[in-house]
Amino acid sequence: MADVEAGAKRAPPKASGKGRKEPKLASEAELKQVATLQKELSQKEEAPSTAMLGLQDVKEVVEMEDDEVATSIEQAMLATALSILSGQGFQYEFPSRDPSNQSYIAALDRIVLKSATKVRVFANISSVRKAAIMTRVLELIHQVVRKGIHITKRDLFYTDVKLFEKQNESDGVLDDVACMIGCTRTSLNVVASDKGVVIGRITYEEDGDFIDCTKMGVGGKAIPSLVNKIKNVKGDAKFVLLVEKDAAFMRLAEDRFYNQYPCVIITGKGQPDVATRLFLKMIKTSLKIPILGLFDSDPHGLKILSVYMSSSKNMSYDSSSLATSDIKWLGVRPSDLKKYKIPDQCRLPMTEDDILVGERLLKEEFIMKNPEWVKELELMLRTKEKAEIQALSNFGFQYLTEQYLPQKIAAGDWI
Repeated sequence: MADVEAGAKRAPPKASGKGRKEPKLASEAELKQVATLQKELSQKEEAPSTAMLGLQDVKEVVEMEDDEVATSIEQAMLATALSILSGQGFQYEFPSRDPSNQSYIAALDRIVLKSATKVRVFANISSVRKAAIMTRVLELIHQVVRKGIHITKRDLFYTDVKLFEKQNESDGVLDDVACMIGCTRTSLNVVASDKGVVIGRITYEEDGDFIDCTKMGVGGKAIPSLVNKIKNVKGDAKFVLLVEKDAAFMRLAEDRFYNQYPCVIITGKGQPDVATRLFLKMIKTSLKIPILGLFDSDPHGLKILSVYMSSSKNMSYDSSSLATSDIKWLGVRPSDLKKYKIPDQCRLPMTEDDILVGERLLKEEFIMKNPEWVKELELMLRTKEKAEIQALSNFGFQYLTEQYLPQKIAAGDWI
């Protein structure tokens, strides 16, 4: 990879009549490394499926229509009724989502759920409440899919607050139900409120409405919970810039960075929801462009990046549709703190929790397979220093868009 001196200056953009800087379109030379990366991506073979690899000890789910989900629930409840009538009580058996039942498959470059199961018995004092919650959730989902409507996870929780007590109780059982039925969680028609945002060189149709993401002001377009309503994704973007936090997204959007460097900018505002992860994979699949990640230089930033790439362990059963492999780590990397001379007052000492998360990440297979990632993480743990993307604002509020990112992209400085 080529390199650029961190302090190198670029010609400032010209100011428009209203004071807004008119972005200068990046030259072919400045986008050469991105073009090379895009070419490599187009020549890369698609990741194999679990079936192609002959993996038997793996549990994966599929997208289901409303009537399929309803039928599966009816069959489960019929079996439950017959069990009660025979005097045996009832129980639910479903794939275990415990960490011990998950595995990273290098050939797939994602985490998968293995085939071990657990049993939730109504007659057992330790599991009676969870069995009752599962029964109630199955009933509510059946109502929703039979009506062909969608509800939020918050809606679901408030249908029976006294039983659920906390939303994470009903949320967790939703994943168990999806595993038991064998469908994606989105097939249950229970979604999270909109969280992710997109802006940049892309258009698509959302439930029949035409959306142009270059004309969404500085706030961007909310990524809809119903990603399956999006069709005809098009655009002239050369890459996706995946941003960890909303603050950096706002700077990029206000400076119209996507007009200078043709790209799509996406943020999940921290830990991404299902819709943002599905949308990111849809963009990469549709446009066949590389993804560059801009995250804080700390273990938690790297952990969030890994969720986009390999899926979260909590939803490993649906990693085939949620994981987007081969995202390049553009920055802010631990080595950038010295390279870009980030002042001491803009760096933060790592907490005990940061160090613990970093040490755990070093033991993860998806980290160990990339020596450059290991090197950066080891540097972070050795110096015990971290920094947020906003640390770059020490050099000027637009340093991110006018210096840091242009230098990184021109040099192909990603790993």
